Amino acid sequence: TEVTEKLEEVVMIWTKQIRQVLVESEQIRREADDVGPSAELEHWKSRMSSFNSLLDEIKSSRVKKIISILQAARSKTLKQWKALDGSITIAANEAKDNVRYLYTLDKFFGPLANASPVMMEHIPSLMNTVCMIYCTSPYYNTSEHMTSLFLKITNQMINTCKTYLCEG
Repeated sequence: TEVTEKLEEVVMIWTKQIRQVLVESEQIRREADDVGPSAELEHWKSRMSSFNSLLDEIKSSRVKKIISILQAARSKTLKQWKALDGSITIAANEAKDNVRYLYTLDKFFGPLANASPVMMEHIPSLMNTVCMIYCTSPYYNTSEHMTSLFLKITNQMINTCKTYLCEG
């Protein structure tokens, strides 16, 4: 029982740390007013990396041994642990899926940033791709995500026009 108690303390510390990561990942991002759409992709790539690292740690042999010892001891801490494990898995899957979909837009980011206001030729394809993401993504098709993406696309278009006007 002494070993079980020590292991439960360790799992409770992990639980607290994982909860903190989840809470921080759900907080509203503070971004500059002129940030472009490539920042959206970078955000999700960073989030994917963080959650994948966390998943790798959770699936490590050390953690699995501790969890199996606590399962054998019928520890009450495992209920919270399993819920958090599921939340981390969902967050990692969301980030991975969002990166996959946002990469389909990546080919438009360069032309959008470097074009003259004649960038209009890229807009129909860009909008079709955004529509495809909205219709098919199980995670990214929320109004919050779409609003953030459209805001960044608009910011990039405005920045491109400003640059064109200042250089011309």
